[in-house]
This record gives sequence, structure tokens and C-alpha cells, in this order.
Amino acid sequence: MANAQILNLTPHPVRVGDREFPPAGQVPRLREVVSATWQLEGLPVADVITGVVEGLPEPRPGVFLIVSRPVAMALAGRRDDLLVPDDFVRDEQGRIVGARRLARLLGPEGEGR
Repeated sequence: MANAQILNLTPHPVRVGDREFPPAGQVPRLREVVSATWQLEGLPVADVITGVVEGLPEPRPGVFLIVSRPVAMALAGRRDDLLVPDDFVRDEQGRIVGARRLARLLGPEGEGR
């Protein structure tokens, strides 16, 4: 897509191929709420409600947003402007140093195209 804008809404630079996207200063998060706690074999267990994304701007024509995979997964099939780094490049110690491409996460059966 020509003339598209890509904004990085993660807290760190994202390198894809030979391009680097600096953080834009806004980081959407997936909110979690503990609804109950209980015991299982003497171990504490929390029931966590998740799925509400906070701090994500509304879609704008021609603007794509690099977000964390949990944020993209929570909205898969409902937003087509969210991208995640994909096909990671690692250094000799196994640390991620970049990605070969960006990915758009679709909902079940490819919903969201």
C-alpha cells in the first residue's frame, strides 16, 4: 500500500528488515482484572478476566500500528490496522534483534480480511 504510515506502539524500537521503527510514545495494554481467588491442592489460583485493550487509538485511514502480540490477539478479526513483528531474527545468544516481516493477526477462519 503506497503512502501508508506505520507507527510503533510498543515501548522499544522494532526492526523489520533494514527499517527501524522508533517507539511513538503510546503503548496500548491488555487490561487484566482478578475476579476471584481460590485454592487448588493448597496452591493459590486467580481467575483473571482479560481482553479489554486500553490506550489504543481509533483506526485512521492509511495508518497501521505495530502493537504487542497480546493486544493484536485480543482484537484479531476486529481491527485490520494492527501489525506485529513476525519471523524473528536472533543473534548468536538467541536474543531477538529484529524481524523479517510484519504480520496481521486474523480471527478464526481468516476473519477480519
